Amino acid sequence: MTPRQIVEELDRFIIGQKNAKRSVAIAVRNRWRRQNVGPEIRDEIAPKNIMMIGPTGVGKTEIARRLAALTGAPFIKVEATKYTEVGYYGRDVESMIRELVENAIGLVRAKERESVKSAAMERVSEKLVDLLLPPGPGFGPEGNPEDETSDEMIVRRGRNRDRIRQMLLNGDMENRKVTISIEQKNTGMPMMMGIGVDSMDSNIQDMLEKFMPRKTQRREMTVADAREHLYEEECENLINKDKVNEEAIKLAENLGMIFIDEMDKIVASDKTSGADVSRQGVQRDLLPVVEGTTVQTRYGYVATDHILFIAAGAFHKAKPSDLMPELQGRFPIRVELQDLTRDDFIRILTEPTGSLTKQYAALMLTEGVELVFEPDAIEKLADYAFEVNQSQQNIGARRLSTIMERLLEELSFEAPEMKMGCVVINAAYVTDRLESISQNEDLSQFIL
Repeated sequence: MTPRQIVEELDRFIIGQKNAKRSVAIAVRNRWRRQNVGPEIRDEIAPKNIMMIGPTGVGKTEIARRLAALTGAPFIKVEATKYTEVGYYGRDVESMIRELVENAIGLVRAKERESVKSAAMERVSEKLVDLLLPPGPGFGPEGNPEDETSDEMIVRRGRNRDRIRQMLLNGDMENRKVTISIEQKNTGMPMMMGIGVDSMDSNIQDMLEKFMPRKTQRREMTVADAREHLYEEECENLINKDKVNEEAIKLAENLGMIFIDEMDKIVASDKTSGADVSRQGVQRDLLPVVEGTTVQTRYGYVATDHILFIAAGAFHKAKPSDLMPELQGRFPIRVELQDLTRDDFIRILTEPTGSLTKQYAALMLTEGVELVFEPDAIEKLADYAFEVNQSQQNIGARRLSTIMERLLEELSFEAPEMKMGCVVINAAYVTDRLESISQNEDLSQFIL
């Protein structure tokens, strides 16, 4: 996708913040450009990491979430606050690279599953025929005749298999019961549950999985359910795991993107003890990962030199300049997201494909109630959201969720008994249900 196409697609879901959208779109396009330059300069082109700065609820996380769906490349979103310095109890920053590789494995496996789909379905069909037509008298366990001279028996059995195969194809056998063996996946040794996967060497994990006995269970189910289980099993058998791992690592290294939220929360204060030591340590541990290093995963070594990092934070109490200078330099592109205005709230309530008004209308329609929002009601809701954000904590677009829930609380409760009808939400309806709460500062602080 071109940068313009990416921005246009993001505009369908996110209002405003054009600078952030443009920066992200250019960064994503640069990933494609790097893959198409000559090999002599390709390794020299480093990604231009982005730092998005702005208050909560203005679209930072939503941009990342929508970008993940658009790109089709390995993409994960993590919170910087869940990591601790190496040596402290918790997750180390390298675990984000392992998560990225797992994401890439999923993408490559999905592609490989499509390539083996027809072969897997053929195998499943044959297995279902075997289950529905077990070997009869004169046949061995594999369905082969014990008496090789009984040609008539072979022909008759072949006709029966063809008939059942055609019935399966027509969907006439979906509710028939069959019994299949299901292999239960190992969940790991109980003694290992508390220490976390990240602190274990990946080779030890694989070794434990190989030594753990594989358990199988016989279960009776319908043909429709058995087909799903057998399909998964056959796909596993047909997919080349080594090829998947190799392609996934290359995909993560060259096209992988990591969105690090809550970056401002790992800024250390003037204290030199307690949690601040760990925060500063997280920055130090994060630096080589962003700069470019090699991380060991259970699928192989992953180089982080060309992974794109997008960091984000509100930076209310701290400033980006409070981060370690070395880490600041690894995020050369700074984008400041703007506070939402009243007009932005109006657009958020009406324009996006999945706006809140459309969501609530769809929910009420399941009860047979048509919900209609008048333009003056939308403006009134935007007024309340903007005013409460200004007088109380500014939580951006998230304020609309609390206001909408409060507005439609009574209707949501009564809708099942209404069965049918049309409810029109106008400015008077909004004022009647929100005015008293918004005027009372104590109530609005805790309710809106």
